[in-house]
Amino acid sequence: MYNPGSMKAREFIDDAEIGETLAWADENRENEELITDILSKAREYKGLTHREASVLLACTLEDKNREIYALAKEIKQRFYGNRIVLFAPLYLSNYCINGCVYCPYHGRNRSIPRKKLTREEIRAEVTALQDMGHKRLAIEAGEDPVNNPIEYILESIDTIYSIKHKNGAIRRVNVNIAATTMENYKKLHDAGIGTYILFQETYHRKAYEELHPSGPKSDYDYHTEAMDRAMSGGIDDVGLGVLFGLDRFRYEFAGLLMHAEHLEAVFGVGPHTISVPRICPAEDVRLEDFKNAIDDDTFAKLVACIRIAVPYTGMIVSTRESAASRERVLNLGISQISGGSRTSVGGYASPLRPTDTVQFDVSDTRSLDEVIKWLMELGYIPSFCTACYREGRTGDRFMTLCKAGQIQNCCLPNALMTLEEYLSDYASKDTAVIGRKLIEKSLTDITNRKVLATVKERLSLIQNGGERDFRF
Repeated sequence: MYNPGSMKAREFIDDAEIGETLAWADENRENEELITDILSKAREYKGLTHREASVLLACTLEDKNREIYALAKEIKQRFYGNRIVLFAPLYLSNYCINGCVYCPYHGRNRSIPRKKLTREEIRAEVTALQDMGHKRLAIEAGEDPVNNPIEYILESIDTIYSIKHKNGAIRRVNVNIAATTMENYKKLHDAGIGTYILFQETYHRKAYEELHPSGPKSDYDYHTEAMDRAMSGGIDDVGLGVLFGLDRFRYEFAGLLMHAEHLEAVFGVGPHTISVPRICPAEDVRLEDFKNAIDDDTFAKLVACIRIAVPYTGMIVSTRESAASRERVLNLGISQISGGSRTSVGGYASPLRPTDTVQFDVSDTRSLDEVIKWLMELGYIPSFCTACYREGRTGDRFMTLCKAGQIQNCCLPNALMTLEEYLSDYASKDTAVIGRKLIEKSLTDITNRKVLATVKERLSLIQNGGERDFRF
C-alpha cells in the first residue's frame, strides 16, 4: 500500500503506485485540457506530484512540450538565476565488495588495479584541486568495511579541510559513500560534511536485485531507506539520483519524485540536490548491455520535468555528459556541474589523466578554466559559493528562503565574490578579462544599495588587497 509518510521502502516506493502512475500518464499524454491544468499549477512555483509530472514527461503534444521547456527555463531563472556552482569529485578508494554489474569497481573485476589514497596522497590531490581553483569537493569511495571503514572516510574529511595551499581552501566536502548506519551518519554530520549523496541507481526492485547480485548494496530496503537514517542522524542536506539507463526512465522518474515526496512528508524538507547521471561506458561495462539507455532528447525532457516538479531543488550534471549535452540542459534546470574532473583514484596529482582506475569515461575533458570561460561566454556566472552551508542555511532553513525567493539576495553577491577569487588566483588572462566584464555587468542586478556597496568594496579587497572568503 502506497504511503509517502511510511519509513518502509516498500510503502513509500510502491511498485503498484508507479505502475498506476505510468498507466494514467499514458492515458493522458494527449489530454490537452489536463496538461494545460498541470502546467497552470506548475506556474505557481510550488511543484507537482509524481503523477502530474509523469503526465508532462509522457506528453506527446508538441506545443505543450514547448511550454514544458519554456516553463522549466522560467523556473530555473526564478530560483537559481544564471548562476552555476562548480565542484569536483575526489575518488579516495576503488576497493569495493559489491557486485554492481554497471560499475567497474565491482568486487569480481580482477582486471582493474585497486588503490586507496594515503593521507599524503590526499594532500597531493587536494593541493592540485586547490591549484585549479576548486572550493567544493564530492568525495567518493567504494564499499569495503576493511579498506574503507568510516574511520578512513572521517580522517580523509579532516585532512581535506586542513589543507590551506596558497590562497586555496576546500570549504565544503560533500560525501558520496555507501548506505550506512545512523550512528555513522551522526559521525559524518559531526565531521562537518555538506550534502550526503547516495544514488538509488534504480527504483525498480527486481531490476535493482538483478543489477546488485552480491554485497551489502544488494539489500534494496536498506539502501533505499538510507536517507531516512541520514536525516535522522542530523544531516540536513541529502542528494538523490538514479543512473538513467538501468531501467525504464519513466519508472525511475516517478520513483525519484516519490522519494522526494517521502522526505518532504517525513522530515518537512525534500532533497537538497538531484543528480541525473546516465549509464556510460567504462572498464568491464558495455553500453550495449543496457537496453534502457536514453538519448539526448529524452535526457533534456527529464531535466525539464524534474525542474518543474521540484522547483527549489538543486540539480547536478557531471562530466559523464559531453559539453554539448551539458550546454543543452543548463538553462532547463541544472544548477551545479563538475569541472576539470578526473574519475580515477589519484587522478589530479598526475599531469596526465590516469585511465587504469577510472569509474567511468569522462565525456567533457576540458580544464576547469576552460569550463569557466565557456560558462561565462554563455552568460552564466560560475560560482564557488559555500556560504549557506557555513552560515547554517541548510535543510528546511535553506528551503524556506528558496521558496520565498530570498536566497538570491545572498547567492548573487556570493557568486560574484567567489568568481573574483578565482579570477584573481587561478584564471588565464583571457578568462579573467571575460570574468571581470561579467562581474561589472552583473552588479547591476543587485538592487539593494547597501549590499551593492558592500560587494563592490569586497571585490576590490579581493582583487587588490589579497583578502579572501567574504560571504553573506
